[in-house]
Amino acid sequence: MKTKLTKTFTAFFESEKAGGLILVFVTLLSLVLANSMWQTEYLNLWHFGFAGHSVVHWINDGLMTIFFLLIGLELEREIYQGELSSIKNAALPLFGAFGGMLVPAGIFLLFNFGTATQAGAGIPMATDIAFAIGILSLLGNRVPVSLKIFLTALAVIDDLGAIIVIAIFYTSTIAFVNLAIALGIMGFLFILNRLRINNLIPYLIGGIFMWYFMLNSGIHAAITGVLLAFVIPFGDGSKKSISYILQHFLHKPVAFFILPLFALANTCIAIGDDWQSSLGHSNSIGIITGLVIGKPLGIWLLSYIGVGLGLCVLPRGLKWINIIGAGLLGGIGFTMSIFITLLAFEDSDVINNSKIAILVASLIAGIFGFMTLKLTLKNKK
Repeated sequence: MKTKLTKTFTAFFESEKAGGLILVFVTLLSLVLANSMWQTEYLNLWHFGFAGHSVVHWINDGLMTIFFLLIGLELEREIYQGELSSIKNAALPLFGAFGGMLVPAGIFLLFNFGTATQAGAGIPMATDIAFAIGILSLLGNRVPVSLKIFLTALAVIDDLGAIIVIAIFYTSTIAFVNLAIALGIMGFLFILNRLRINNLIPYLIGGIFMWYFMLNSGIHAAITGVLLAFVIPFGDGSKKSISYILQHFLHKPVAFFILPLFALANTCIAIGDDWQSSLGHSNSIGIITGLVIGKPLGIWLLSYIGVGLGLCVLPRGLKWINIIGAGLLGGIGFTMSIFITLLAFEDSDVINNSKIAILVASLIAGIFGFMTLKLTLKNKK
C-alpha cells in the first residue's frame, strides 16, 4: 500500500480530525440541553417550521446534501489521484470496507429479521469519518502513515457503500417524472463537463435544480450531492481545477458548521429514567453488536481473506491487531448511522432508542479502538 501522504490527503485528514473533536463537544452539549430545564424550548427549536419544513428537516435534506457533495469530491479525487487510484492501494481498504458493511448488517438481521425493525440493517454498516479520524489523531505520532491511509480510505469507501444502500433500500415510492428530470439535469451537466466548461456557476445552479427534483422524486435528496460531484470537471486535479477549488472551500464549512449542526439537531434526545431498558430491545442489540463486534470482525476477516488469497497486502509496519483496532474505530457510526436511522424508521420512540444505541455503541467502539491501538502501536520518540 502507498505510504506517502499527499498534500490533499493531509489537509483532508487535518480538517476531519478537528471536526471529529468538535462533534464530541456539540454532541455532549446537545444531550445536556435536551435533558435540562430548557428541554422543551430546545426540542421545539429544531422543529420550528420554516418554508413548509422544520429546521431539522432542512438540515437533514438540505445541508447534508453539501456534506455528500464533499464526500463525492473526496471520493473522486481518491479514485483519480489518491489512495484508491490503483488496485494495489485500494484492495485492502476495499476488502475491509466490504466486510465492515456485510458482517454488521448480518449480525443486525440475526436479531431483527422478520420484525418491524429489520429495516435498520443499514444502521451499523456506516462509519463516521470525522469521529474515527478524531479519535485516531489522539494517538499522535504513534500512528503510522499506512494506518491513517487505511482507515481514511476504508471510511470513504464505507460512506460510498452507505450512499448506495440509501439509494437502493431506503426509497419506498418513486415519482419517475421528477427523477427523470433530475437525471436529465445531471446528463446536461455531464455534457458541460465533456465540453470542458470549467466554471462552477452552471454546475452549482444545475445542482440546486437537480436537488429540488430529486427531493420530490422519493429518493433522498442528499444523494444529489454525490451525483453532482462526479459531473463537476476534475481536470488535472491541480489547485486551479474547479473540483479542487470547491473541495477545498467546503472542508471547513462541512467540518465546523454542517456536521456539528447535524449533530446538535439529531442528538437532542430526551433520555428517560428507564433508558437502559431500551438497550435490551432487539433493534438496539443489533445496532450495538453490529457496530462494536460486527465492524472490527468484518473488517479484519475480509482483509485477512484478501491477504490470504494474495489479492492485497498488509502494509509494512502494521500487525493484524492494528487492523482490529482500526476496525473498532470503524464502529463509530454516529453521523451516517443516525442519518440512516431517520430513513429506516418513522416511529419517534424507535428513532430515539436507535440514537441512544448508536451513541452507546460509538462510545464503546471509540474507547476500545483507542486503547487497542495505544497498546499495540509503538510510541515514536
